[in-house]
Amino acid sequence: MTRLCALVLALVVHLLTLAFVALGGWIILREPGSILSWLLGGVSLAIGWALRPRLGRLPADADVLDRAAAPELCAVADRVADRVGVKRPSKVAVRDLATRTGYDRIGVARTPVLMIGLPLWLALSPKQRVALLATTYARLPTGDERVVTEALATLECWRDALVGPGAGPLQARSDAQDKIATTDPMAYDAMASPFGVTGLLGRLVGRVLGGPVLLTRYVLTRLARAGESRVRARQRALALRVATEEELAELEALEERGGYVAPMQAAALRGESVSAIRRTVLTKFQLTADGVFPSAPHSELLGNEQSDRIDEELAAHYARAIRGFGLIS
Repeated sequence: MTRLCALVLALVVHLLTLAFVALGGWIILREPGSILSWLLGGVSLAIGWALRPRLGRLPADADVLDRAAAPELCAVADRVADRVGVKRPSKVAVRDLATRTGYDRIGVARTPVLMIGLPLWLALSPKQRVALLATTYARLPTGDERVVTEALATLECWRDALVGPGAGPLQARSDAQDKIATTDPMAYDAMASPFGVTGLLGRLVGRVLGGPVLLTRYVLTRLARAGESRVRARQRALALRVATEEELAELEALEERGGYVAPMQAAALRGESVSAIRRTVLTKFQLTADGVFPSAPHSELLGNEQSDRIDEELAAHYARAIRGFGLIS
């Protein structure tokens, strides 16, 4: 019931955005020769455009790989996607300094894209790499989850526009008025009354329209939070198709601690090569309480030799990325 209520409320928010677009188009087409029609219709269209759901785009630092240049990486990405039950990524990209790996559908064509954060990828064993891909694919939101998320983003735009993000803009305007009053009192007297009336009207409109927006945002946020446990359970079930509970918990602990970054940063500052850093990482996984494994833990979806070939495919990207590891905080 909570899920249905959240979806219905989110659809109402999106329909309101669509209504602004339809209203703007109707105003312009009703009297296309009128300047006033174009002004009012343009304002309505601009509001609809500003509140539109975002389709997503590749981050500026994402480097899309050619499948011919990284066949092993793309192959394991496809295998894990098939096992989890999501669409294979049409594009695989790497990010030099991003520690998080993501998978999403972007653009109008909803192209599935996998974005791999190189620092964490470099620090994982083959088995953990598979677990990372599994959890990344599992986090892809379903259709109704995306509708609710985009509605919350639209309501956040409404809140900022009507109520404002805080006292910063008001303080800046007050400071500007003080400067004008000091340098040119006559000019300040001439503009004080119109500015005061305009400011009063703006705050009045913001409070009148902002109340329902804030209430809707509050209700939808509560409904979305009420369904978080269900969403996490669904994501966990998908990830468990590929990795065990122990492997997922180990990966989560590593991501939360972030302790893998500091040793690689130190090694990069010492001038160690990428291959030396990778050997150090793999040696750590071979050491256990029962002795020393001959190789790092691997998975049926990604063996040690396949993982090594992936590192060879990404060698140039690793070399570029470690030069900036010191910027990771």
